[in-house]
Amino acid sequence: MAFAHTLFYFVIVIGVLVAIHEFGHFWVARKAGVKVLRFSIGFGKVLWSYQKTPDSTEYVLSAIPLGGYVKMVDEREGEVDAADLPYAFNRQALSARIAIVAAGPIFNLVLAVALFWSVLIIGESGIKPIVGMVAPNTLAAKAGFADGDEITAVNGKATVTWTDALSVVIAAALDGDQAINISTKSLDGQDSVKVLQLAENEAQNPEDFYQQLGFKPWSPKLKPIIGKVLPDSAALAANLKEQDLIISADGVAINDWQQWVDTVKTHAGLAIALIIERDGVRMPLTITPKSVTVEQKTEGKIGAAVFVPEDLIKSVTVEYSLGPVAAIPVAFETTWYYSYTTVKMMGRMLMGKASVENLSGPISIAQYAGQSADMGLVHFLKFMALVSVSLGVLNLLPVPVLDGGHLLFFVLEGIKGSPVSEKIQLFFQKMGMALLMSLMALAMVLDVQRLFH
Repeated sequence: MAFAHTLFYFVIVIGVLVAIHEFGHFWVARKAGVKVLRFSIGFGKVLWSYQKTPDSTEYVLSAIPLGGYVKMVDEREGEVDAADLPYAFNRQALSARIAIVAAGPIFNLVLAVALFWSVLIIGESGIKPIVGMVAPNTLAAKAGFADGDEITAVNGKATVTWTDALSVVIAAALDGDQAINISTKSLDGQDSVKVLQLAENEAQNPEDFYQQLGFKPWSPKLKPIIGKVLPDSAALAANLKEQDLIISADGVAINDWQQWVDTVKTHAGLAIALIIERDGVRMPLTITPKSVTVEQKTEGKIGAAVFVPEDLIKSVTVEYSLGPVAAIPVAFETTWYYSYTTVKMMGRMLMGKASVENLSGPISIAQYAGQSADMGLVHFLKFMALVSVSLGVLNLLPVPVLDGGHLLFFVLEGIKGSPVSEKIQLFFQKMGMALLMSLMALAMVLDVQRLFH
């Protein structure tokens, strides 16, 4: 079921983004007067096709949803009927050919704007960006962060939720920023700017950098009260119930939930003698946490969540939304920010200043698609917007076989006054294909490694 769930949302994401990309080529080609023979979503075996008349465009859905194509009348790809010559792609003005090729990635970026705009309109909620206990000798500690500091902006970009703040900090670090300015508000309401000082190439991998960062979200001390009890769990077997208050464990008083969690972790497979309070009455219970492996360590788990009061949830969460008009410039700004960040990251990887582990292949994208769908519509739309940005930017790179490579040849044609020879184009397209296949193979290898880690 989990695999089918992940595959379903992966197909939706890729299908929509490919359809928008190819529709960009198709729509502009038609507007420019080019005859389109086939509009295909996917490759391989044809699953469905429709053609109104023998002389009109054939619309196709194929079995492998990892791409698509728009086939136009073009003398470079075979003989063209004399009646169709005025509608051939290669006979169009240079400006028209540039517009047709550029339309695909541009439509992906426009889609990203629309998706970010939708997210802003719908609104999202999250944990407030309040810093919890700062680990000593970390970047956050050296920058002067204290428990309770609320992050309001990172490098001038407003951050409303903890996820926003952390993602912008990590993105700035991966971009090579050696000084990240973070605007904060302390518990007593004082505004200040704290600077994270990074050594060159200190942040090449997001996970490693997060450990160096030393940030953790603020969390209040919660009473050791049982909330949800999971089925087939140690908590259920021990007859723990919702609203049970844990008084002591093996004779040691339990003062808060974190103390109870730490106790459970160190008792994997070992019985714990409890005193609990249920409906005002104290009683003994015995529970044996199950053994689980977490990051190559054996820990105890009982399968129960903490009870969190409703008013406490409201105090640490924030809701953020904008009106339809106000959301427009923010959506453009967000798309530009992630486009610029993507280009900069690619450049740093090429220069060896960022780890290639930042690459994601189809397996990772599929997993993220399923996970974001589980988190709700807003998270799924944001994920789709980010992938759309990546697809648009990637296709604009001046690499032969990509749209950007064709645009590069058109620019050279405009400079020299005649098309680049087909022999030279073919040579560089072979090189571009080899580079692209190598990157895809590397991404797949990294995906497989992540599955086993």
